Parts: sequence; C-alpha cells; structure tokens
Amino acid sequence: MIQAVNEIYPIRCSFCTLPSERIIDENSTVIAIRDGYPVSPGHTLLITKRHIGSFFDLTESERSDILALLNRAKLAVDNEFQPQGYNIGINDGPCAGQTVPHLHVHLIPRYAGDLLDPRGGVRWVLPEKAKYWP
Repeated sequence: MIQAVNEIYPIRCSFCTLPSERIIDENSTVIAIRDGYPVSPGHTLLITKRHIGSFFDLTESERSDILALLNRAKLAVDNEFQPQGYNIGINDGPCAGQTVPHLHVHLIPRYAGDLLDPRGGVRWVLPEKAKYWP
C-alpha cells in the first residue's frame, strides 16, 4: 500500500488512503487506478506508492516502474475502450495545476471527434500559447 509521509504533508492525502479495491494494477512502487473524475472513458492515474510530490524527486526505480505500468495501463485501455490517441501528463507543483500533492501521471485516452480541433494537445494549458500554426 501507499506510504504516507504525514510529517511533511499533515493534510490527509487522498492517494495515500485509497481503498485497495480501486487499484486495477500495480508493480513494486506504483499503482494504477481509474480517475475518479475522468476526462474521457478509460482515464487512468499512475500513482507512486511512496508519498512524493514531484516527478523530479523520483528514484530511478520509481521512474522505471511508472513507465512500465504506463505501458500496461495503455494496453488495458486499448483493449477495453479502443481510443485513437492519448495525452500523458503530470501536473508538477501548484503553479502547474497540481491539486493533490502526491505524484501521479495521467493517461488520458483520446477519441476521434472528442474535440473539434485537437491540434496543440497539452499546449492548451496556456490557451494564448496553444495555437502556433498558421
């Protein structure tokens, strides 16, 4: 299960207290769950078992485990939902939109027609900078 560091984060972390039945896959340092507020069908979160806030503070083992579980999660979503593409994202720090101070990676399936013009993808986090094409 996830290891909370309550001395650093005295607020109860929602990812450190996840019920085990939410876990759909895991490896030695990372779990996968379906997002509780999905952007699209199959939206999956990869969450470190160790309570850590930033991707840049991961150990090499944790980084490797996230990528390995990301690949497995993608295959599972492919099989269940058949998306046509993916966005993969990390909100690292409050200024980047991180609302839960526990590192997690979003695997967001994308479907043809879910946006009229999906060009720019993750660049839309700053809408005035997103459209760079003529």
